[in-house]
Amino acid sequence: MADVLLTADRTLMSNYHRNEFLGFGTCAPPNFIPEWLYSYLFFPPLKTSKGQPWTAPYGLRKTEAQLLKEGFKVETVSPNHLGNALKDAKVLGIHAMDPFGLGPASTTLASIFKKEPYLAKHFRALLKSPAIKKAKQNGLKVIVGGPGAWQFKYREKSVKDLDIDCVLEGEGENVVGKLFKAAIEGQEIPRHYEVGVGEVPSLEEIPDIVQPSINGLIEIGRGCCRGCQFCNVTLRPLRWYPIDKVNRELDVNLSSGKVPGTCLHSEDVMLYGSKNTIPNDEKLLALHELVMKKVDGLSWSHCSLAAVASSPKLFSKVSELILQKQTWWGAEVGIETGSGEIAKKIMPAKAHPFRAEDWHDVVVEGMGLMHDNKLVPACTLIVGLPDEREEDVIKTMDLVDDLKDMRSLIVPLFFVPLGKLQNEGWFEETTLSALHKQLLVRCAEHDFYWVDNLLDWSFSGKWYSLIMKEFYKGFSALAKYKVRQIE
Repeated sequence: MADVLLTADRTLMSNYHRNEFLGFGTCAPPNFIPEWLYSYLFFPPLKTSKGQPWTAPYGLRKTEAQLLKEGFKVETVSPNHLGNALKDAKVLGIHAMDPFGLGPASTTLASIFKKEPYLAKHFRALLKSPAIKKAKQNGLKVIVGGPGAWQFKYREKSVKDLDIDCVLEGEGENVVGKLFKAAIEGQEIPRHYEVGVGEVPSLEEIPDIVQPSINGLIEIGRGCCRGCQFCNVTLRPLRWYPIDKVNRELDVNLSSGKVPGTCLHSEDVMLYGSKNTIPNDEKLLALHELVMKKVDGLSWSHCSLAAVASSPKLFSKVSELILQKQTWWGAEVGIETGSGEIAKKIMPAKAHPFRAEDWHDVVVEGMGLMHDNKLVPACTLIVGLPDEREEDVIKTMDLVDDLKDMRSLIVPLFFVPLGKLQNEGWFEETTLSALHKQLLVRCAEHDFYWVDNLLDWSFSGKWYSLIMKEFYKGFSALAKYKVRQIE
């Protein structure tokens, strides 16, 4: 049996019907849809074999690969099958994305619906489960890590309340083995370990995954060169995976027979292989030529509007490669504000190679290109940025109006103090001004205008499309009702 088990809560152990957009449903609180049905619609459980999921979150697979590389006996287990597996385990590693619902999307939806989001509910339920409680009594150590580890700084009491032995924050490849070894040997481990600058792994130190990831997601790089003050990722060095490393991880996923497609993950896929904010035509095209020869479908995790707007011919060529296999693809895109003044103050490089003062026009140009080339962006706006004035909110509303004919989702998110702005105050629903409320409604109206079209695209050709779409439209109608109550 394995000394080390790895798992994640129910909301993360799902492939979201192979549609990453549906994963945002985990940020919402319980609502009029029965929980059993809602979980099936937005985060159905992964298939398993002897308690082990066919696929798992990519970050968990990276930890698994690193521990295997260092000689640990490791198994990744579904949260629904922990009971028997924990009998002989000495350490349980838990992957956390948004453990307390403090992420921007979660805080916004929780404020609107006045309830705790599903992802926070299921994270707590996992830690409080009888199986883990019993194993803790027998000496099990629990180590939590992942993109959501920063939230424990705001919930320090929860580390003790949830009986967590250590929280690991940051890129853990050079640290995780030491912590797990110490835990197995009964040595004292820190309650909170933040990876230092000198411990961040180089490309050579980052292992390839050895088991398939959810929806075939693979990293193509880490870090970001744009330096936005509200983002944690910009604090990490920029590193692009060489194409042979990307190819190896792609093959791990495809050879499993569990995932026919892939999601390319970086903070800006358009900048793959570049040394600055100018796309590298040769490397980006080579990447997509390689990938599209092998997969049935592809999506991007993120891309920037400035990179798309600065390279329309390159973007069109990439689109042609992708649309040979599918009718559309998606990505998360940060708009954040419609104000050039705010852009210049807190995210000046987000518009490069254009001027931050021209951010409105950059967004319109980039979104237009995405619409024409059938990339569907899930766009974020930040409500309540530090030093935001009424005229800044008005400019953001004007931008939303100018995007009305461009196929997209625009999601307003309450400001969360991260990155270089981590010492700023949180934006709360109680501080919404009349203009903020108008902005939320305007974004909602934009989304409701496009949602039917997006649902048709998402479920095209699937036998259950008619039934499924009606439930999603029902949730959309509830959200529309709640948002309109804000005014």
